Amino acid sequence: MRFKTQSRSDPLPTVTSLFTTDMLQSIAIQPSLWGYISKGIALCGNEQLWDAMEAFDLAITFSDRDPVTIDLLLLIKAVVIFNAGRHNEALRRVQRLAIADQRSDVLRCSMVDAYLRVQLAMITFKNEQYSEAADELTASITTITGLFSPATLLEPRWKIFTLLFGWDFDSLWRTVNQRRCEALFRADRVIEAVESFQYMMSMIDDNTKSGCLEWSSTFKQDCTTRCVAKGDEAIAASNSEMAVKLYSAAIKLDSSHDSLFARRSTAYLARNHYAEALADADTVIKLSPSSPRGSELKHAALRGARHSDKKENETFESMLSKLKLTDAPDPKIRALRQQYTEAEDAIKGAIDAHLENAPLRLLNASTGRLCNQDAQRNAFMESKEYSELLYSLMTHTPLQTKPIKKVVAKYFSWVMLSHRWDKEEPTLHDIQDKVVYELKGVAGMKKLQMFCKKAHGMGYRWAWSDTCCIDQKNTAEVQRSVNSMFVWYRQSALTIVYLSDVSPSMKSGALADSVWTTRGWTVQEFLAPKVILFYHKDWDLYLDDRSPNHKESPTIMKELERSTGINARALVTFNPKMRGARERLRWASRRVTTVPEDIAYSLFGIFGVQLPVLYGEMKQSAIGRLLQEIIARSGDITALDWVGKPSEFNSCIPAEITSYTAPPRTPPSPSAEKMQKYISRLQKAVTVESALKLYTLLDNLSAPRFANSRLHLPCITFAITEVKEKRDEDQGTHFTYRVKADGLQDLSIVTEDKLVQFSPTRPTPQAFLLVCPWNRHDFGLPDFAHGAQGVKEQEQDELDSRSRAFKLIVRLGQPFNALLLAQQRGSEFKRIASSHNITAEVKSTTAVHDMMGVRMLEIL
Repeated sequence: MRFKTQSRSDPLPTVTSLFTTDMLQSIAIQPSLWGYISKGIALCGNEQLWDAMEAFDLAITFSDRDPVTIDLLLLIKAVVIFNAGRHNEALRRVQRLAIADQRSDVLRCSMVDAYLRVQLAMITFKNEQYSEAADELTASITTITGLFSPATLLEPRWKIFTLLFGWDFDSLWRTVNQRRCEALFRADRVIEAVESFQYMMSMIDDNTKSGCLEWSSTFKQDCTTRCVAKGDEAIAASNSEMAVKLYSAAIKLDSSHDSLFARRSTAYLARNHYAEALADADTVIKLSPSSPRGSELKHAALRGARHSDKKENETFESMLSKLKLTDAPDPKIRALRQQYTEAEDAIKGAIDAHLENAPLRLLNASTGRLCNQDAQRNAFMESKEYSELLYSLMTHTPLQTKPIKKVVAKYFSWVMLSHRWDKEEPTLHDIQDKVVYELKGVAGMKKLQMFCKKAHGMGYRWAWSDTCCIDQKNTAEVQRSVNSMFVWYRQSALTIVYLSDVSPSMKSGALADSVWTTRGWTVQEFLAPKVILFYHKDWDLYLDDRSPNHKESPTIMKELERSTGINARALVTFNPKMRGARERLRWASRRVTTVPEDIAYSLFGIFGVQLPVLYGEMKQSAIGRLLQEIIARSGDITALDWVGKPSEFNSCIPAEITSYTAPPRTPPSPSAEKMQKYISRLQKAVTVESALKLYTLLDNLSAPRFANSRLHLPCITFAITEVKEKRDEDQGTHFTYRVKADGLQDLSIVTEDKLVQFSPTRPTPQAFLLVCPWNRHDFGLPDFAHGAQGVKEQEQDELDSRSRAFKLIVRLGQPFNALLLAQQRGSEFKRIASSHNITAEVKSTTAVHDMMGVRMLEIL
């Protein structure tokens, strides 16, 4: 909403037109304080100022000499005078009121003064005095930021000004900042306009940003265009310093255009700032690899830097040669040698720290040779980057670690490849001690060469592909690589996704049909990276989307969301964790891998676990070990929510990852209103002591334990009293049973297992149970291990233990996801898998505290 400036010719949208006639009639019938106030405002709106002042004087006679009412009336009168065009007089009245009367509401006076000064600045803006308006608005922003806080604006005393004068307090801060940006822009103070815009956008929340999206987009475009035009004028006038400032301002608004970086690089070259010119040239190459402009600028920057640094380098090399002489007698030389040693050690330490989370081998994208980490270190020690860094450290004291980390991170940054393996791919032994660019043969070699060329063209030195950068014959290396893969993708500077089956002619939506979206390993390959780019089969950008990061492309992220079933937020901001395991297992449920065990190994990074990689152990064992680790370490039992066949690893684990295809089942939670009704009803039927006893019992239950393929699961148990088969001609290999259990409503269960039929008149020695696995998170109990109470609705701290206890009983009375268990030996049980989810419900919520058995069960 644009701020409406008020002046004599442009009166505020007030109650004038609505109340003029009505107020005069009302006062004639029954004179009153607000009647005369409204009359005064209406008269002023009709430019009858002196009659309006008389109405306000009469209004005072109805104030009952109340000082608060009189002060408010005087403020309203000042606003009316302001709206009549007598701005200075109005402001003086407000200031005198704040100073002269100790009883006056100083805050209210300050806020009225601030609002009127904003209006005055808006009038200045309307009169096309843009520079003056910008200065006035800048002064106002500081004032209103301190005065107009959200808490202050909630007070009812401000509503009278909104009612009488249409003042919009809620959007005032945003409107003032928008006008300041526009005023600075129209005053041709474009660099200040950019700074003002950035300040505004940094201070508002996402909802406010979306509300002014059209304005901000237009302003950014106009301001960028103006900055570029003025920058070009500065270049023409040989003022390269000003040109750099103007181009930098444009880049702050829009860093996606290579032309802006190219212009600034040219300006830096004119100032002999070769390092800055080189950095911008690299950015040009990254944003537009096919354009020759970036390479031309880079060549010019390198040529200028070499010429400029030649003499300094000769001096520096001479100094280094002296430092390496251990018997140099000069104390200054010895001090420099100590400084040199410290700098060298700091650089080596930074390299070691960086390579700790880097792949074991990388391809040099420039030379095409495979390098281990020692070779990468040696290349850096012989590079220009190392010499320049060492020179900088030796000529600036004290030693600074920040520039070391920056140079090391840039030099050793790498690009990862995510792709679908072809039938033939180059292995480590195919390319070891060879130049990749010179090799021919397998189909995957061309893909590898193009990948390295893309990485090199975007200014990166190192590249990684899983086909040839891991020694598949080295078990220890495979083990380390599988457990580190997620971190490597997360720490990469860029991940390139190659879609070999997507042609350039295909349009939006083709990503969903690519086989790449079906592979198990690719899940972490698009979740882990911070920056990702998709390429189709001819190595051009997918959909010709030239944004620097496709995770910021709404179109591509929506496609990926539809094809993977993973919400867009998780795609962009994913972090590994074990909580909520069931949803992450669903992401992988439709994925396939060539090696069966890989369906589990490919998920290690998703959950942040480190486990032995044991090829040959078979898929059920691999999935079982992964889920065992998740439950054992996190206590999260959502992985028990599945339908299908049980694993030989443990009956509570599914045999196939496809058992997680259905969305997770979330236990129902009554609304706050229904919850209160249930609690009121319970309090009449259940004693406080009984409720607290059950609450304490469940609160003290141990977390699930899972080790050696045995699950120790805390459960609320219900003994089954009757199992009766229901005959069905179309049941096929499945059996349907009617089941009765103590305290539960009758239900049906469908399973492939043949169950023993029994009833109270025909009992069986084998015990059968329906159980509700105990998850304190689902039932609202505090879970301090995860830093939160875990309640579905935010509970207030003052809720006492009694209220919590009754709330727990209500939740226990809701339908729940049950497991069917059959006794094996002694106290050991085994889960009987069902073909459909088992939903159970207690017969009576008021009897919950009496009919439940709370136990820790050992399940095989």
